[in-house]
Amino acid sequence: MPTIECVRGDLTQQDVDAIVNAANRELLGGGGVDGAIHRAGGPEILEACLEVKRTQYPGGLPTGRAVATTAGRLPARWVIHTVGPIYSLEGDAAPELLASCHTEALRIADELGARTVAFPAISTGVYGYPLEEAAPIAVEAVRSASARAEHVRFVLLGEDAFEAFARAAS
Repeated sequence: MPTIECVRGDLTQQDVDAIVNAANRELLGGGGVDGAIHRAGGPEILEACLEVKRTQYPGGLPTGRAVATTAGRLPARWVIHTVGPIYSLEGDAAPELLASCHTEALRIADELGARTVAFPAISTGVYGYPLEEAAPIAVEAVRSASARAEHVRFVLLGEDAFEAFARAAS
């Protein structure tokens, strides 16, 4: 089981093997974490995402799945893109899909040989997942994943997100 750390900070500045992107289905960048990663990482990330979309997921990356690309100009080596559930649309499937985002990202990290992985608070922004519900699901998914990652860091922007994840991780 990896050690779990919660920090306030900028996901794009994390010096880890892989960062996890809360991506949209189309893998084309957007707002929030996704847009920040694409802006900071440069056009190499978008080019890699377009190739993934063309060759692996022409209909878009399904919710709960994950795929890796280069990290471009980011300090990390890879970006693992995952599509979180939209809370108001997924109903009873939302917790399972959110957990899958984390376990699938760690499965991809294993394939890459990544030992340090940083996650955002997936689905808690515009996708509307309440922090108090999302944090324990995310932390438990990381704890229960059969991953070889040694260290998982949740990188959180606001005080509310930090407190929710810190409580879940304690």
